[in-house]
Amino acid sequence: MDCTVLKFNHCARKIYSFDKNSFQTENTGRKCPICQEQMRFSLLEAPVIVPCPFSNGHKVRCAFLIGSSLGPAFLSEWQDSELHVGVTNSQGVVYSYTSSGVQREEQGWEQCLCVPLVAPGTGRDILAGTLWDSELEQFSLLSTWSRHRFEEEREFGSCCYGFALSFLNQLRRAEGRESVTRDDFTQQHVLPHIKTASKYITVYQEIHQHGFYVADL
Repeated sequence: MDCTVLKFNHCARKIYSFDKNSFQTENTGRKCPICQEQMRFSLLEAPVIVPCPFSNGHKVRCAFLIGSSLGPAFLSEWQDSELHVGVTNSQGVVYSYTSSGVQREEQGWEQCLCVPLVAPGTGRDILAGTLWDSELEQFSLLSTWSRHRFEEEREFGSCCYGFALSFLNQLRRAEGRESVTRDDFTQQHVLPHIKTASKYITVYQEIHQHGFYVADL
């Protein structure tokens, strides 16, 4: 998903298009895909870029990542593909639990959904830079996350999600906070990102197929 999505209002509708489709050359003019008339915008009506929900996970420190080996288009709530979850350290190295044990990856998570776990510019951010990495490395070495335990963890629905959430809860307990349940974390942090991604994917695919996407104001 390398194209930039733009949104603008015309013909009393919200219209989404890739930037190259909305702003054609001066020879062909800038035409509305609905009425085919040339468009003129005031400063307040100018097309805006729709933020892409996918980020380079290796550039987001101390975060919970959601990815798919099949690409970002499969991070939709309507897809039945298996998602993969990981946690970054302060250098953007992604720790994730697989059938081969805990992996430490410096590439491969360039288009994923990111849930920051530490707010930047705070005292906790400084703490993350000094302690997060060592805590994550020590946690990843626990026998619980050996490759021999993978199928057992998978049977109980844990695996990569369990690894990431267990690490988060270990930090919460160390700070004197209560653990967060899988359901609560999913509802509060994961689903909002998945729903945003799902809408973006739908719009993106419609534009790719038809050249534009139209929605009610």
